[in-house]
This record gives sequence, C-alpha cells and structure tokens, in this order.
Amino acid sequence: MNKRREMQLALQMVSGYGAEFSAWRMPGTDPAAYTNMDSYVERAKLAEQGKFQMIFIADTPGLSNNLGPQTPMFPMDPLLALMAVARETTHIGLVATLSTTFNYPYNIARQFKALDVISHGRVGWNAVTTSDPAAAANFGARVASRQERYARAHESIQMVQSLWGSWESDAWTLDVDGGEFADMNKIRPINLQGQYYASRGPLPIPPSEQGQPVIFQAGGGSEGLELAGKYASGVYANPYDIESAREQRLAIQQSAIRFGRNPDDIKMFAGFMFSLAATEEEALERRKQLMSFNPEEIPNRVSYLGSMIGIPLSVNSVDIDKPLEPNLLRNAYANPMDPRSARALKLLLEGLTIRDVLAHGVINYHPVVAGTPVQVADFLEEWFLEGACDGFSVVPDVSFDGVADFVNQVVPILQERGLFHREYEGKTLRENMGVPYEYGMRENEITR
Repeated sequence: MNKRREMQLALQMVSGYGAEFSAWRMPGTDPAAYTNMDSYVERAKLAEQGKFQMIFIADTPGLSNNLGPQTPMFPMDPLLALMAVARETTHIGLVATLSTTFNYPYNIARQFKALDVISHGRVGWNAVTTSDPAAAANFGARVASRQERYARAHESIQMVQSLWGSWESDAWTLDVDGGEFADMNKIRPINLQGQYYASRGPLPIPPSEQGQPVIFQAGGGSEGLELAGKYASGVYANPYDIESAREQRLAIQQSAIRFGRNPDDIKMFAGFMFSLAATEEEALERRKQLMSFNPEEIPNRVSYLGSMIGIPLSVNSVDIDKPLEPNLLRNAYANPMDPRSARALKLLLEGLTIRDVLAHGVINYHPVVAGTPVQVADFLEEWFLEGACDGFSVVPDVSFDGVADFVNQVVPILQERGLFHREYEGKTLRENMGVPYEYGMRENEITR
C-alpha cells in the first residue's frame, strides 16, 4: 500500500526573534536572544516536539539591514548555532545556508560533514550564490556576473560532494587487534581542477548515518533550476500564490527529469509567515503592535501599497485608519508585476483600512496569514492539496511564543486532517524527508 503524501515542515530560525525585525521589542521576548544560544535550542526542541522535519537558517555574509531599530536578519554564525542545537536534539534536521561564491569547497565540505557526523546524519547544506555588493566587499571582491556565480556554484557543489565521498563508506575499519584505524586504500584524493576552484583532498571524515549532508538550493531563474535539478534534494522557494507555486514545483521536477533523476526526490518548501491568535482581529492587533515599533516605516509601506494598486498613496493624502474612498478605489487595479497586488486590492475592496491591509502582510516577502490556528491550517492545507509545494518553511512573526503556538495549536489540526505525520520516519534527515541515500559525487569529473 502506498503511503499517503504528507506535507513537510521546516522552521526558519532567522536571528532568534522572528520574521518581523521589530519582534525584539514584544513583551516576553529576550532582547538579547541574538547571542543567546539557549534560545535557539529551546525553539528547536519545540519544533522537534512538533515533529518538524528540520530547522532552517538562511544567511548572507554581511550586515544587510539597519541595526538602529531592527535586529539582524541572520544568526551570528549559522553553523555554530546549529552545533548548539545538534547537541540538544535527536531527530530534527539542521539546515544552513553557506555561499558557494565566498567559501572554498574544502571548507564547506569539512564543516558540513563534520556537523553531519556529530548529529548522526541530520544536516543539510543550502547552497546559494551571493550577489550582494556589501557582502562581496567583506571579502575584498566584486560582485561577479550571474553566469560566473553559477559556474562557481557548479564547481563548488561537485567538489564538495567529491570530498564528502573521498573517504569510502567502509574505510573506517577500527581494527584494534590488527592495528588498523582505517584502510588507506579507501581514502583517496579527488584531484579536481576547475576554472575557479581546485581541491586535492581527501577529506578525513567518515560518512554519517545518511552518507552525506542533504543539498538544498534557493536560487531562481534557469540557473537555479539547473542547480536544483542536478544536485538538490530540497528547494526553498518564495512563491506568493498557488498558481506560481505549482509552476515552480513543476519546473523543478522537469529539471530533475532532464538530469535523469526521480522528480519526487526533490522536495519544494514554500516560504510562509504567520501571526496566531484566538481571533483574526487579535492577530491583526498583534501585527499592528509590531508595526507601531517602527512608525518611520509606515510612509514607505503606504506608498508601496499605492504602487501595488495603481493609485498614488501617502500618509499625507489619506487617513490610513479608514477605508479608501470609493472614488479612489474605482480606478484601482492589481499591478501585474507584483503577485501580491491582487490580495491587497481584494482586502481594500472589502472595506479594510489601509493599516489593517498592511497588517495582513500584503507587502511581506512571503504569504502571511494573520488569524486563528484553523485559518493557518486551512491555508497550508489548500496549498498542499493543490500541489503547490511539498511542504513549508514557516516563519513566526515572533519566535518567543509563535513557535510554541504553532506546535501546540496548528500541528494537531494538520495531524487530525491526515496532512502531517505524528512520528519521525527515521533518525536521519534523508529518512525524514523521504529522499535517497547519497554518498559522493555521481560524476567523476568537473562538468558544466
């Protein structure tokens, strides 16, 4: 009997506070959570209690926002944060981003495989290119062309996987009586030379229980699809509606087929943000409280909302605590260049105030549901059953209470509906994702 397809969940950790960069000011939140690894461990344990397949930490190697009113976007160091979590958890996967542009393949291979062995096969690497000029400046470099960045990514991933496999699966003999720690005939250099990177190897680390870390990918466009189809077992995606999500998932599956892979062996995780409360009104009040901590951002948000519906808006021309006047709405339309625009216009036509529309998260990076546990579960169910994704990378507005509320209130609904598992399928990330065992590179030479 075929097992019913169930959604998968990743908890995106951000910098310890939540999706909203003003969350550090919410009552109950530890303002110093950024440097408190116990906070990361506590949230990871909650996610493991809720049977999340993994936690996910994005990263950019540089400061990318204003630390006056806001918290950082990423942890101090994603791998060190995951190291702290690894020692306090047993099943949940540990996935971190590391750039292929500004890290040598040997360092990537060593760090991720060591953590994979330490965690008994629960680690994943989100392989991304970097196009941020500020990040490039930290390495005394320029931003390379898109073509070069993705050429580097191909070389990097192939070398990393080759290094992971340079210690054969049965090389670690531990023959105490014979005096052989490892069979050196099965630990070999890889001797790979590319246009941008080279590595001799071998990597002196044995395989973990899952062989090697799971590769994830988060880039877009044809180049990102090629990386995903060729190497990835997971993709972090940012669609805003079901239709575009389905299109992206299908494109990923078709890319897998082009490289001779089973399309079901790549899982797509759609980004999703939420604010939970007993009622939708209370959830919106929670989001409005978060907005109130940064009033200087309101004028820009109002102006951007206007561009989404084709009407010039400013805090000087409209009362944001009232619905838009009918004569203004008469000329409004959903900007076809922004997939979020249709929802923004729909809410305005329903008579919501501008502040309430903004509180619904219509200009956030991911889709947002501000409402009850049932409303959040309904959203996830609809996307999943419509084939828009294999799971979700969920980001609470405020981590302090948002993770626990999701685990205690949303997860049971999903389980009762038969949409989410009740127990881990195995002990490794591969087992819990339902993706094949891998060890080493599928090819023996650098290809492009």
